[in-house]
Amino acid sequence: MSAEAADREAATSSRPCTPPQTCWFEFLLEESLLEKHLRKPCPDPAPVQLIVQFLEQASKPSVNEQNQVQPPPDNKRNRILKLLALKVAAHLKWDLDILEKSLSVPVLNMLLNELLCISKVPPGTKHVDMDLATLPPTTAMAILLYNRWAIRTIVQSSFPVKQAKPGPPQLSVMNQMQQEKELTENILKVLKEQASDSILVLEAALKLNKDLYVHTMRTLDLLAVEPGMVNGETESSTAGLKIKTEEMQCQVCFDLGAAYFQQGSTNSAVYENAREKFFRTKELIAEEAINIFIEDNLTFSLPVQFRQSVLRELFQKAQQGNEALDEICFKVCACNTVRDILEGRTISVQFNQLFLRPNKEKIDFLLEVCSRSINLEKASDSLKGNMAAFLKNVCLGLEDLQYVFMISSHELFITLLKDEERKLLVDQMRKRSPRVNLCIKPVTSFYDIPASASVNIGQLEHQLILSVDPWRIRQILIELHGMTSERQFWTVSNKWEVPSVYSGVILGIKDNLTRDLVYILMAKGLHCSTVKDFSHAKQLFAACLELVTEFSPKLRQVMLNEMLLLDIHTHEAGTGQSGERPPSDLISRVRGYLEMRLPDIPLRQVIAEECVAFMLNWKENEYLTLQVPAFLLQSNPYVKLGQLLAATCKELPGPKESRRTAKDLWEVVVQICSVSSQHKRGNDGRVSLIKQRESTLGIMYRSELLSFIKKLREPLVLTIILSLFVKLHNVREDIVNDITAEHISIWPSSIPNLQSVDFEAVAITVKELVRYALSINPNNHSWLIIQADIYFATNQYSAALHYYLQAGAVCSDFFNKAVPPDVYTDQVIKRMIKCCSLLNCHTQVAILCQFLREIDYKTAFKSLQEQNSHDAMDSYYDYIWDVTILEYLTYLHHKRGETDKRQIAIKAIGQTELNASNPEEVLQLAAQRRKKKFLQAMAKLYF
Repeated sequence: MSAEAADREAATSSRPCTPPQTCWFEFLLEESLLEKHLRKPCPDPAPVQLIVQFLEQASKPSVNEQNQVQPPPDNKRNRILKLLALKVAAHLKWDLDILEKSLSVPVLNMLLNELLCISKVPPGTKHVDMDLATLPPTTAMAILLYNRWAIRTIVQSSFPVKQAKPGPPQLSVMNQMQQEKELTENILKVLKEQASDSILVLEAALKLNKDLYVHTMRTLDLLAVEPGMVNGETESSTAGLKIKTEEMQCQVCFDLGAAYFQQGSTNSAVYENAREKFFRTKELIAEEAINIFIEDNLTFSLPVQFRQSVLRELFQKAQQGNEALDEICFKVCACNTVRDILEGRTISVQFNQLFLRPNKEKIDFLLEVCSRSINLEKASDSLKGNMAAFLKNVCLGLEDLQYVFMISSHELFITLLKDEERKLLVDQMRKRSPRVNLCIKPVTSFYDIPASASVNIGQLEHQLILSVDPWRIRQILIELHGMTSERQFWTVSNKWEVPSVYSGVILGIKDNLTRDLVYILMAKGLHCSTVKDFSHAKQLFAACLELVTEFSPKLRQVMLNEMLLLDIHTHEAGTGQSGERPPSDLISRVRGYLEMRLPDIPLRQVIAEECVAFMLNWKENEYLTLQVPAFLLQSNPYVKLGQLLAATCKELPGPKESRRTAKDLWEVVVQICSVSSQHKRGNDGRVSLIKQRESTLGIMYRSELLSFIKKLREPLVLTIILSLFVKLHNVREDIVNDITAEHISIWPSSIPNLQSVDFEAVAITVKELVRYALSINPNNHSWLIIQADIYFATNQYSAALHYYLQAGAVCSDFFNKAVPPDVYTDQVIKRMIKCCSLLNCHTQVAILCQFLREIDYKTAFKSLQEQNSHDAMDSYYDYIWDVTILEYLTYLHHKRGETDKRQIAIKAIGQTELNASNPEEVLQLAAQRRKKKFLQAMAKLYF
């Protein structure tokens, strides 16, 4: 061993295992012993003290050579200290209760702002303007944590605080306390100004239907190692600590309830909001207890003793007079009972006590627990046998045969019971109740209906609700009408809905049985069509058509119209998805419907919409432009709109002056999006202007136009519609950032009366249309650019970059080929540059400046001068192919004394393929290779 190595070993061995108190944070910083320290039973210093000390050290101002106080430097040591503070908070699982009790408002404000920064929340962007649903899970959770804390802090500040008894006066301590008090007041002032925005953010969070994730010590470590490479992982749907949707909503509901309760002191109406939020919190807490137990019935991970202790505690509280816990007691007991029977244990006395008075809700919940507690595909025979035996025993213990029917007709019961077990159960029930005549029948319930008339009717009605067999429905209705003539059986289920234009005709049928049968067949057929069960829908409609043909020509035509719509849906959901054209007879029937002039036939608007959309989707432009009867253009607004769209598609390849139809289409849409104004004189005599959003000036309402467009699938038609609305959005005078779109030049560039257009509605429509278009084809680069421009215009720069990069990726085989210049235009590149700049990713800015047709050296050099870059900086130098920029980097690093980074830049310059003497083809190839790698790295970062 060398002397030098021996000295190192001696120094290491003599180092104390416990650091001195004065420099403990330096010790943790140097040795990376934070995790080991936090795992101690009683760590000293405590975790929250660590957060305070780390952030205090990181925020210490510096003093320059002229003894002037400077802001804290953004150096490696301070960044590590901030990261360590975040890691301690992650160790505490971001528990706001713990953090608020132990940290002052300024410290917690600093900590959560660092979390926002590391979670890629763009600085300066209002949280209320960000769409939580499109953000990465860790970013959305960081925003929620900050806004929850903001609301909680405002509420907490409204409580009276007991003043602590002052000790002996110490000037330095008093000064420090005064500074902290002033800082806290300033932060509270800002939080109160933003309170309404924070409430809107939290209300929006309640609409999320996805799980979120919060940073853990591991994900923070990954970010610290190499941000450019691992950010994709930490923002994915599987990284970090998972926060279930229900858990997040429960916390948010409680915090909102507290905020509304506090505001209620000045506005009593807000108390109702608080009440709703607190009740919802209570429901969510109960559901989350219950869901945990049901999920455990599949995994058997919770100890049985723990589950029983939870139930005992709930029972004790319920017996003390808390009636609200009775329902939760039953639900937890039901979960525990199912767990017991699956593991072969006997049913508890508690369950029998709680099930003495069964009702529909209890049976429904019990069946839900049973269904969710067994995976029939993977369950062993013993588990299935245990579950079947339990359900049979429950049936035998019930006296009300309606409840027996609920269990026996359930899918789980029918699946688990074998023929022999059914026969045995029939024998047991016959012995128990000789009045009931039972036999095996191949129907939902395997026993005959009891003699009781009320039970008879109830069971038949239940079968009527479940059945989709037209013959069986007819038989059930005949039996029901034979029992009573007082009931209207079309009202049995509130889920049976028939359009109002039809219901008047159907309910006017004099024969009660026929009326019920027609109504139910149509309602069930419409429902089956809605859920895409087209085969059953066709059977039901065919039976209804056969029935009404005998007595009502009007209803016969109604059924023919509905069967046409059904056939359209069937084709579009089947062979139409693969591009197969519809049969010619279907196209002929669609034309026949559009040209139909039968008087007094009830017509549904949706059928006209679907027929015109069908013709546009299958490019029947010749018919719509030349062959459609003139009277249709006057009487049917959808035909008029379809004709204008078809004609615009036909004229598109021609010269601009020949596109007359485009101007007509523009005027029609502008009229639809215009607002009708009227003057009203108030009590004070002043005249005010009132705008009516849904204008009646156009051929249809804007909501109807939007509904129609969402039935279109033909890319060219959707592109034309999108470009029209984008142009309409851009003509407003106060627009700052235009949105670009394909074929945008075919539309007029101005509107005579700007005040008449509802531009707010236009902006909403553009967003909805882009979202719909991308759901049809998420790989259309033109639509992706529009989506990116929308996010850019609303200052959501991370989301904008996501879509700009996606647009390039889809048309270049994930950047393995060059992105076409008509996709990455100079405007798109400049917007990407601005996005990176505002996200403080300055090295990315410099690299993107090379993508412009003329390299923007001024912007590139200015960005490289920034020292607070949030990207990987020198690890990006391999993506620079412009020697001038690399030479500037070597100069810059030499000036700053950054030797290591200067060497990296010099190494990049020295690559032979960048030699200026190389042929142009070699230089172009070198540039293309670096473009590809850079864009792929960016995609991993923002996708």
